[in-house]
Amino acid sequence: MVTKALVWGENVHENNNKVVAGIYPTGMHTCIADALNTCAGITASTATLQEPEHGLTAERLAETDVLIWWGHAAHGEVQDAIVERVCDAVWGGMGIIFLHSAHFAKPFKRLMGAPCNLTWREAGERERLWLTTRNHPIAAGLPDHFELENEEMYGEPFGVPEPLETVFISWFQGGEVFRSGLTYKRGAGNIFYFRPGHETYPTYHDANVQRVISNAVKWAHNPAPRIANPNDAPNVPVDTAPEKITERGPRLHHAGEKGFR
Repeated sequence: MVTKALVWGENVHENNNKVVAGIYPTGMHTCIADALNTCAGITASTATLQEPEHGLTAERLAETDVLIWWGHAAHGEVQDAIVERVCDAVWGGMGIIFLHSAHFAKPFKRLMGAPCNLTWREAGERERLWLTTRNHPIAAGLPDHFELENEEMYGEPFGVPEPLETVFISWFQGGEVFRSGLTYKRGAGNIFYFRPGHETYPTYHDANVQRVISNAVKWAHNPAPRIANPNDAPNVPVDTAPEKITERGPRLHHAGEKGFR
């Protein structure tokens, strides 16, 4: 089975910051997709904010098994209609991975239903990521811990709902810690948040980071058929009840009439 991944990049810093452009000359999204395309069982393509419909048409999402999202400077420029389209796809069964500053991305906040806030410091500190669940599929092939020499610090408290699983915890040189690898399920879709990835450091060139993302893509893929309309809330007729019943008492809606939204 081949998992189709789509790497979505904001593609802003790469075009207006020389440091970022030097580290990722073809964009962070391309760097991530290129690494994924070296993994057996994964085929990856890219989309960016600047494309029509941000590269996230209904047709493209329908053929995507797992969407990977990186954003930072232009969260507000993502169209709300596209956000709803992405969330519908997740509720229907598409997997999604949010990287680093995508904790403030509109789709992540919509799916979490929370502020998703945290503390932060941009000082190029060493980050040490510890596995908390050795046998988790996302941790496959990784050591008990690995280090990134330079990263932006994210610190607790992290304003997200309690996750299903915490796969990684990070320690930073300044002393803070952070839940840096979290899993969720929303509707039929699997969600993974992974913390590392500040754009002025070569994080996505790191072999361990690339392995985490490729493992997460395989983990997040739900092979079951996509739910066509995850928002459907039908008014079920009395005569289709599993057990025979007699209608009694007044009601607001006629048979087949849609409910209030």
